[in-house]
Amino acid sequence: MAEITTMFWDVGGVILSNGWDRPARAEAARKFAIDLAEFEDRHELANTGFENGKVTLATYLHRTVFYRPRAFSEQEFRDFMFSQSKELPGTRALLDELAQSGRYLLATLNNEAMELNLYRIEHFNLRRDFTAFFSSCFVGARKPDREIYQIALEVTQRPPENCLFIDDRALNLENARQLGMHAIQFQDAKQLREDLAALGVAVGAA
Repeated sequence: MAEITTMFWDVGGVILSNGWDRPARAEAARKFAIDLAEFEDRHELANTGFENGKVTLATYLHRTVFYRPRAFSEQEFRDFMFSQSKELPGTRALLDELAQSGRYLLATLNNEAMELNLYRIEHFNLRRDFTAFFSSCFVGARKPDREIYQIALEVTQRPPENCLFIDDRALNLENARQLGMHAIQFQDAKQLREDLAALGVAVGAA
């Protein structure tokens, strides 16, 4: 088996909580008393451009929430969105171990809107672990489309057989595998540690 030298990581659902997923939007609808079904319809129409970096957070909010007067401010809604991000401590500890070993090129490969992505990179100091950020908002392509995986391979100039992609969604692993990358579907930190060890990735004891 080829040696793993490069690891591409999903962020939401693996290292951090999902930043702006369906449960977070449902909680926003409850907290701010907005119609969830209408919000979800508008979200679906705006989200591709939002995550591909072509629609700003301000535009997204105007299309999904503030297309009519509200009893709350845009800043209040933004603050709520950002507050949904939490660190998953078990995975982050494992990631820190891998980064500190200096053996691997570590990069994100994630779908995220620009402002939320930058907030999460800064607030959780993701730069201490990752050398590169292949976020959809930076590269203009999203998982599970093949293009984002090809960009990551081409920019890093790493052979796919030496690369590993980690994601919590099975669909997002398919194109990575088809391109020749190793792939792990994340469930929890213990399982990830075991699966990494099985691929010969040097990690400390659990």
